[in-house]
Amino acid sequence: MDRPILYIAITSHGFGHATRAAAVAATIQKLCPEVLLIMVTTAPRWLLESYIEADFIYRPRAFDVGVVQADSLSMDKAATLEKLVEIKKKQNSIIASEVNFIRQNRVNLILADIPFLACEIAKRADIPCWMMSNFGFDFIYRDWGDSFTEIADWISDCYSKCDRLFRLPFHEPMSAFKNITDVGLTGGSPRHSPEEVRSKWGITAPTQKTILLTFGGLGLQQIPYENLKRFPDWQFITFDKSAPDLPNLVPVTDHKYRPVDFMPICGRVVSKPGFSTFAEAARLDVPIVSITRDDFAEGTFLLEGISHYNKHQILNPSDFFEGTWDFLNQPYNEPKRSEPIAKDGNESIAHAVLNYLQSL
Repeated sequence: MDRPILYIAITSHGFGHATRAAAVAATIQKLCPEVLLIMVTTAPRWLLESYIEADFIYRPRAFDVGVVQADSLSMDKAATLEKLVEIKKKQNSIIASEVNFIRQNRVNLILADIPFLACEIAKRADIPCWMMSNFGFDFIYRDWGDSFTEIADWISDCYSKCDRLFRLPFHEPMSAFKNITDVGLTGGSPRHSPEEVRSKWGITAPTQKTILLTFGGLGLQQIPYENLKRFPDWQFITFDKSAPDLPNLVPVTDHKYRPVDFMPICGRVVSKPGFSTFAEAARLDVPIVSITRDDFAEGTFLLEGISHYNKHQILNPSDFFEGTWDFLNQPYNEPKRSEPIAKDGNESIAHAVLNYLQSL
């Protein structure tokens, strides 16, 4: 048979969807190197390359907007709505150009996380569209009130055409989808040994006093770094390009190193609610410290998920932004449930995709 071709469409929203889809893509590639991956996303190529070790085709295209944000916590709802209305107007030309590309490249299957137009593109191209996510954007927008109802209905209608959803943990009901398969956590695994990471980045503090600060691809403008001065014998790791120069702060600038590569040497991961960070920490049993997030409907499900299955601390934003960070000296909470969470999402999705491609 011809080489199987998989088209992976990823939402433009943040970096988390790109990393979890890339982790699944990397698993597919390891299990079956002859599958040609076409990664369709506006996330930067270096981010995908930090997960996918062999070749892939990079097609920078946006089929949705996610949420227009200045940083990982500040959302511009009016600008988001404006862009969504524009996408709805242009949907026919967006779909037509992708259908043309898919036919020319003889794509066999679309796997999407989770741009709604991927379902329409697949239908028009006459191939299946499978999706993976813990939420749909219809759910996020519906929570924002009446001005988003019409857009949310349109998106739900698109999602209803999805042939199969792999529903990740920490999920909302995702009721627009007709065919749902629940799977375990997805995410990357550390590529470097703890000794190598410590040596390369000069990290000498014990694990319990080594803290990873990670706030997604967009970062956070207002991290109160001055609190680090209260913990002089601790070490903090950040991927924030605008972080100040502090003796106990290690800024990571090398794209070959990802947050997950540092997690095994950290006593805690301090983050906003975000599936990929939570999932990668939970896969490694590293405690998570998170701030609550009332304006993003997914946040409730994420925080409930980690409180059930992972060691955790959940802070009010004021404790994080205005407090003294004494939470680092407090014991974390044990998970509320005794049964472990499934961690085989990469493999479950990869095997299902390969079974389909090999059946053609």
